[in-house]
Amino acid sequence: MASKAAATAALDWTRIYGSLNLGKETVAALQEFRKRSYEASRAHAQLSAQPTTVDFAHYRAIVRNKAVVDECEKVLREFKPKEVDLAAWTKSIDSFEGKAVESAQATEANVVQEVKKLEQTLANIKEARPFEDLTVDDVLAARPEVEKSLNVMFSKGKFSVPGYKEKFGDLSLM
Repeated sequence: MASKAAATAALDWTRIYGSLNLGKETVAALQEFRKRSYEASRAHAQLSAQPTTVDFAHYRAIVRNKAVVDECEKVLREFKPKEVDLAAWTKSIDSFEGKAVESAQATEANVVQEVKKLEQTLANIKEARPFEDLTVDDVLAARPEVEKSLNVMFSKGKFSVPGYKEKFGDLSLM
């Protein structure tokens, strides 16, 4: 027991939180849990140190009504702690844990997929040619829909791009 307390005291919790890259809410919840755990174990230690036997002879000498002391002694002797079936609680905790693990695995898969996409995008950005070096043919090869829309505009006699004047203004001198 003493070695467990010494090991717990020797832990550097801030370093552990930092190495796990936990969020602020998670760190706060863990610190609150540690605080409640420490308080519960301290209260348990205090209560365990107290004597658990009742000296009924002492109370018979003090109390005038010996029947009350006899009744209390009888109730204490007949007392049996109630047994609680914890299987339902354990089952619900296990199901919650299973759902949490599934959710964490799904999140991990999504994050891994997103990281792969971002790495691919980064590689494309690093391998891309500078904008100044691009030609119209390169743009049309990369986006064939641009050529189709330009052909439609030319066939209709439209030579202006919708929204261009609103965004860049009219450069005509007239």
